[in-house]
Amino acid sequence: MSKKTYFFLILILGSLTALGPFSIDMYLPGFPAIARDLNTTAAKVSQTLSGYFVGISLGQLLYGPLLDRFGRKKPLFIGLAVYILASAGCAVATSVEQLIVLRIIQAVGSCAATVASVAMVRDLFPVSESAKVFSLLLLVVGFSPMIAPTVGGYVTDAFGWHAVFMILTLMGVAIFVATALWLPDSYKPDKTLSLKPKPIIANFLEVLREPQFYTYSITGAIAFAGLFAYVAGSPIVFMEVFKIDGKVYGWIFAFLSVGFIGSGQVNTLMLRRFSSEQIVNVALICQAVIGLTFLAAALAGALTLTSTLVFLFLFLCCVGYTYPNAAALSLAPFTRNAGSASALMGAFQMGAGTLISIGISLFEEPSLIPMVAAMAGSATLALIVLVVGRRFITHKVEVQQGADAGVMH
Repeated sequence: MSKKTYFFLILILGSLTALGPFSIDMYLPGFPAIARDLNTTAAKVSQTLSGYFVGISLGQLLYGPLLDRFGRKKPLFIGLAVYILASAGCAVATSVEQLIVLRIIQAVGSCAATVASVAMVRDLFPVSESAKVFSLLLLVVGFSPMIAPTVGGYVTDAFGWHAVFMILTLMGVAIFVATALWLPDSYKPDKTLSLKPKPIIANFLEVLREPQFYTYSITGAIAFAGLFAYVAGSPIVFMEVFKIDGKVYGWIFAFLSVGFIGSGQVNTLMLRRFSSEQIVNVALICQAVIGLTFLAAALAGALTLTSTLVFLFLFLCCVGYTYPNAAALSLAPFTRNAGSASALMGAFQMGAGTLISIGISLFEEPSLIPMVAAMAGSATLALIVLVVGRRFITHKVEVQQGADAGVMH
């Protein structure tokens, strides 16, 4: 594969992966404006974020079998079309209830891009390169939290929150065109796979019987849920607790994203000396320690804006190491069922994020505690799942950059 081809594949796959996060991040600075315009509260508006997570969780399971049965591109095109129409609908919503429903539909469309991009990493690149590729995708995805909230803040201030969803609509159109023109067919449709409920469930169960999959996918999902806690809670924490306006919040969000993105890229260098398993172990221990310390400081009332930023930055750095390696280890055992495996992995991830975001939205009074407690709890629980789950792995597919995938006993 030439460097030019490699670059364009990473760029398109990264754009597909970034569509969902961009849809999550860009409208966050508009929470107060949406609440005022739709005559509701910021807590109620945050339910549109929870609705998005619900849509992605359900959509992951829908697209997994479709991607294996019909190939990658046809289901992807359908999902992108749904996303474009739903985004346009969000731009003209007249009530928070309408916005919640449209956000669920928008998410169902966008997760086709997410599931397809993850599955295509397994299609297009060898197992030994997968952790590196996931880290590179994280770089492209990283531009979302760096750019989206900042742009969203200025767009909302100048044109209103409706304009944000019009921009997302245009992004969907652009990605649809790029995918149609330049993304290759990476997987031949498997006509032996049935779309009836019983065979689909059996296929998912086959994936779930793999100890390496359920250990690292659940570990990664719960650890990554700490990021969703931050995304769901940060508009309230920064704009209502610390009284920061939408534009400044966008810049803070961009700054904190540097930790998440930067660690993801340092991960590619770390993989030259350490295995994905070793990196996950250390990063998750650090994530739990930072989260629990953060919670202790919050409960003691000792957090300032500066210390909050420091804790968030360090926590997100750990997530940047945990996610790509856990994802690579989860998918390493699969070839035939890669689409279903990536769908289940995404469903676990978004399911955990949904529960955390819904929990945070239930607290009407602005406070740091719900967000911080959710972050600390997710990291600690993920560490426990990893320790327990590893005991069941007897046939492990190792992932290490620069070496062929091998089996350890």
